[in-house]
Amino acid sequence: MSDHAAILFANEAFYLAFSGADMAAMEAVWADHEPVTCIHPGWSPLIGRDVVMDSWQAILSNGQSPAVTCSNQSAHVTGDVAYVVCYEEIDGSFLVATNVFVREARVWRMVHHQAGPVPSPPPPEEKDAPALQ
Repeated sequence: MSDHAAILFANEAFYLAFSGADMAAMEAVWADHEPVTCIHPGWSPLIGRDVVMDSWQAILSNGQSPAVTCSNQSAHVTGDVAYVVCYEEIDGSFLVATNVFVREARVWRMVHHQAGPVPSPPPPEEKDAPALQ
């Protein structure tokens, strides 16, 4: 599997854990040995794995958490660091997100997630265009 495909796979695992409210899967997505950070929309920065995981526990255990879908993903790899820029749709509203990954024990693991509002919906995805950049 190419690094680009592996990054998109890791990104998809994050959104599956998020939309499925699966805390064990969410913990598996995030790095264990590298510093992690997260900025949820409207929140102050969260620094450190324990604090970030506590935030996801609160979000995922909330029975009223909305479903989230990811679209228009573009993966970018630089050595053992990679990032994905994508759109998130939550209850008909859109956010733009940046998800940063590092190679940890030969597996791509998330070290940073940040999402925030975007003024317009994403452009339609082109079916014939290359998905990876």
